[in-house]
Parts: sequence; structure tokens; C-alpha cells
Amino acid sequence: MITFRDTFQRLAAARKNFCMIMRGTFAVRRWPARRADIRAKRKMAAGVAKRIIHDLPRQIKPPRSRAIPPAEQKLHAACGSRTDLAQRSHTGYNQPMNRKIRFTQAGFERLFPGVRIERPQREHLKAAQAHLDNLTKPRGSLGRLEELARRLYAMRRGELPLSVSPALMLTVAGDHGVAAQGVSPFPQAVTRQMVMNFLRGGAAVNVLCRCAGMDLRVVDAGCAGGPFAPHPMLLDRRLGDGTADMSRGPAMSREACLSGLRRGMELAAEAAGRGYRCLATGEMGIANSTAGTALYCALLGLEPDSVTGPGAGSDPVMVRHKAGIVREALRVNAPLLSSGDPVDILAAVGGFEIAMMSGVMLGAAARRLPVLVDGFICGAAYAAALAICPALADYAVLSHASAEPGHSPALARLPHAETAPERGGEPLLRLGMRLGEGTGGALAYHLLRCAAAIYNDMATFDAAGVTATEADRIA
Repeated sequence: MITFRDTFQRLAAARKNFCMIMRGTFAVRRWPARRADIRAKRKMAAGVAKRIIHDLPRQIKPPRSRAIPPAEQKLHAACGSRTDLAQRSHTGYNQPMNRKIRFTQAGFERLFPGVRIERPQREHLKAAQAHLDNLTKPRGSLGRLEELARRLYAMRRGELPLSVSPALMLTVAGDHGVAAQGVSPFPQAVTRQMVMNFLRGGAAVNVLCRCAGMDLRVVDAGCAGGPFAPHPMLLDRRLGDGTADMSRGPAMSREACLSGLRRGMELAAEAAGRGYRCLATGEMGIANSTAGTALYCALLGLEPDSVTGPGAGSDPVMVRHKAGIVREALRVNAPLLSSGDPVDILAAVGGFEIAMMSGVMLGAAARRLPVLVDGFICGAAYAAALAICPALADYAVLSHASAEPGHSPALARLPHAETAPERGGEPLLRLGMRLGEGTGGALAYHLLRCAAAIYNDMATFDAAGVTATEADRIA
């Protein structure tokens, strides 16, 4: 292993040789014959120095038992090291946070006794692929639709016909204490006003759910202003009157977070009991993009400045202010975040609606139902749920890539992004959307219906009387 001491010694030697050669160029006027030799040595020394500067730091493994000294931080900054110093500095950690999170199945079962999420079997994936390859088309010619069909077949353990209807969109609303820090161009009262708009059927998610043939329910996870009047579309699962200000302390207690997760799982179980074959999540909450940003940073080791986006329409000045508030929330909650416990992290910088959406996703997976994950904020809930139970990845479908600048980098850091493609690490749609509410999930639902229909209704070569050689099928 190459140490910092070795690096500094080699850099010092290279610098000394380089300076001597540079000083030697002043003697070129006296000895013209040495001009070519001096130029060659100068070029060689510059090349050596460049290789040391750009190559060695990529191999360096700094000590984990101490903070990085300022001089070594400058070396990393100058040399483009793969170690992101910002991840270390904004929380005071000696390691990137994404290396500290404990992704374990056993931990989930300890938290929620009696609830189990099982991985689909490879045999079912292979059987689905064999059927898809025998349909009247070249192999793989339907791209992501075939991937979705294969996953749906494995989720249901070979149960036919494949079906994702009826489907239910759960748009979960909650308020955030951090809104008091001026991180959104809209006042907190807009959360409550938008819930009323959902109930009247006038929001974008209402329109898209009607177009897609999905049912919609609005869940009050904890909006400020007290409970709403009863309504057929409203599900009251309140955890409180909005979270606390995460820039001054934890957004909620661990007990409140666990309660939110359990209530989300109960919502999924109730939906499955009523016959729904697919669930989707959406959200509403002023300042919840701030909480989502903090969750991505805490769970995945991302830097606030690179993840923070406009959310509900913040201008560049407000975006910079918002990033500073996220950084402050990470600093204030560092003791909880450093535990590596995803529930503690979700409680520290999450939100009531985010915790409940995480629970819905986990509950859907426990019932072997596909769950559509919307954009930036739902993605943060998914990241937290995935940290609690990694098997969730087999049942989650990422509906779209948000236009928020931090969404795609965050998705790329999720654990399933490095595993088999059957775990669906790539969003289905890229439409430049960043509204939230579940709008991306409502659009992506049609693709799930198409995938199921392709599997169920397309003819095989034999049934259609189409003669094809093996080479023709692959072509």
C-alpha cells in the first residue's frame, strides 16, 4: 500500500529535480550544445511529476483512525483524489457515510417481527425468459418491457396470467419544520391547500391517474394545522403536526419514525387485502426536497452542493441557502447519522410522509406486489427503505429520472445499481419532470400493463405457425 509519506517524498524529489532542470535552462545561452538535452530532461521531469500528481493519489488509502490533516486535504483537492473530502468535512466523519450503512435482511426482521421479504427465485426468472424468447419476435427486441415482464413473473412466483390491475396510487402528505428556514419559495400552508386540491380532483396526479386507470388515495401523514375533515379519498395516518426543524435537531423521534414505517406497511397490507395488484407512491410537502436531499447525503455520502436542486422552484440564491441548511442539518445530527442505523438516519433528517412511503414500499414487497417509485423525494424514501431491507430492490420499479440535479447521481449510488439488471436500477422514463405527487409513477404504470399484456397475449412461434430457425429468433 502506498502511504502519504511515500507520496510526499516522491513529490519532493520530483520537484527538486524539476527545479534544478529549470534553473539549468538559464545556462543554455552559455552552452548552446546542451539546449536539446535540457529540453528533453525538462519534458521528462514534467511527465514524471504529472504522473505522480494524477496517478498516485488514486491508490492512496488514508488512515481511518484519524482525521485528514489540512496539508493532506490540499493534496487530495489538487490531485483529484477519488476520496470526496466534502463527504468527510461536512459531517466530521473519517469515512464516507455510504460505507457505514449496514444493509442487512436480518435487521429488518428484527425491527418488524413476522414481516418477511423474500427474493424472487432464479428459476422463475429463467422460465419467464424462456417464454419471452419463444414469442413471435427476435429475442430481446422489446427491451425494457421484457425485463418488466420477467420481473413481474418472478414476483408472483409464476402465477398466471400476469396482472398489475387494479393499481393504487398513495400520495402521502406531511409538513416539515425546516420550512421555517426559508428553503422553499412557497409557504408551508401550500401543503394543506394542495391536499384539498387532491381531494377535489384538480391536481396533476389526479389527471394522470385517471388517464392511467389507477385509483388514488391521499394519506395525511402529518400536515400542519390539525386533521382534515373526513373525505372518501383521504386516509388519516397522522404522526403529528409536522416534523421538527432538522437543522436544529432530529426531525422526529426514532419511535415516531418506526410508527410511520409500520403505518406505511399496514397501508400496503390493506391495499393487498382489497385486491390491488400494484402500488405506487407519491408525496406532497413544502420543504420535503430539503429533507430528501439530506437523506441522500446521509445515506449515500453525497455532497449537499451537488445534490441540492430547485425543488418547488427556488432561484440560485435560495438553492445555495438550502444547501447550507442541509449541511447544517447533517452537522447537528452527526451523532445519529454516524450510527449507521438507517432508521436513526430517517428519523434525524427525514419526514413523516417519507417514512410512511418507505413503509408502503416495504409492505408492498412483503406482499410480493410491484411498487412504483416516483421521483426525487420518493427516491429518498426508497433509499432509506432499501437500507432497512435490501430485498426491496426486487419489487421496486423506478418510474422516472427527475430533473432535480441530484436524482440520477443518487440512484447511481444505490446498492442495487451494481447488481443484476433484474433488480431494476434504471428508471423507466426520462421526461424532465420534477413535480412529484406520484405523477411519474402514474405515467410508468402503463408500461407495466404493457409488459404484462405482452407476456400474456403474444403468440408463440408454434401457436402462430411461424417457422423460424434459432438464428432467425436471435436476429
